[in-house]
Amino acid sequence: MHIRNPVEWSVDQLRFAGHAVERAGHPRGLDLPAPAVRRIGYADIREALERGLDDFAAFRSDVVFLCVIYPIAGLVLARLAFGYDLLPLVFPLVSGFALIGPIAAVGLYEMSRRRERTGEGAWADAFDVSRSHSLGAIIGLGLVLLAIFLLWLGAAMAIYDVTLGPEPPASIAGFVHDVFMTARGWAMIVIGCGVGFLFALLVLSISVVSFPLLLDREVSLGTAVMTSLRAVAANPGPMALWGLIVAGLLVLGSIPALLGLIVVMPTLGHATWHLYRRVVAH
Repeated sequence: MHIRNPVEWSVDQLRFAGHAVERAGHPRGLDLPAPAVRRIGYADIREALERGLDDFAAFRSDVVFLCVIYPIAGLVLARLAFGYDLLPLVFPLVSGFALIGPIAAVGLYEMSRRRERTGEGAWADAFDVSRSHSLGAIIGLGLVLLAIFLLWLGAAMAIYDVTLGPEPPASIAGFVHDVFMTARGWAMIVIGCGVGFLFALLVLSISVVSFPLLLDREVSLGTAVMTSLRAVAANPGPMALWGLIVAGLLVLGSIPALLGLIVVMPTLGHATWHLYRRVVAH
């Protein structure tokens, strides 16, 4: 039996999803030429973040994410209250926000797009995504990201099983001790971070501008993904910095019981739209 690596599997799933949703996303079969990709600098990353913060302040989109973060945090805490078998997945779940964040932020892209064009906007603009000409492609790419997220959770659990497991932790204190005070724990950290980096790199490469592009223009899923790949290849330094900023802010936002994510995730979502506007030529 041939076991494929996660990147190979994900690429195959992306190709399958692209074929499956192409007609749904473009019933008339229209597809504009692939847009040109610009070279950007580190100042563009700063500008995108500043404009993302400005959109966040204007929309108060943290209120929207209260509806997302609180239920997730509640479920995790409730499960931990009844046992510790979910404890090894807490960090993978939190870091996994980076893998599904691009699809969760689609409504934020639309809000920023509307404000940029008209000078004003509202929460209701986020629901206009449902009328997008590329809705099928957006859903298809979102399903691919969800599959990658589930693969990451499976990989994280497998890493725990071969290092500290397979038995669940006896207590939170014992788990923390085993993670940071034993060689097996550090092996889990090193291997987990390495594997997680590969998953994050894959998602960054295929989605950093894909969703904003699908909202902004009538292009196919394949064109959007290839444009995203070209954007990363043309700007390795700035895109690496962007990925580090996203990862760092997600970690910082997760420390106070996930509450910081209520600010971090919408800000990054708005900033992603402005990053797209700098990378993709118009």
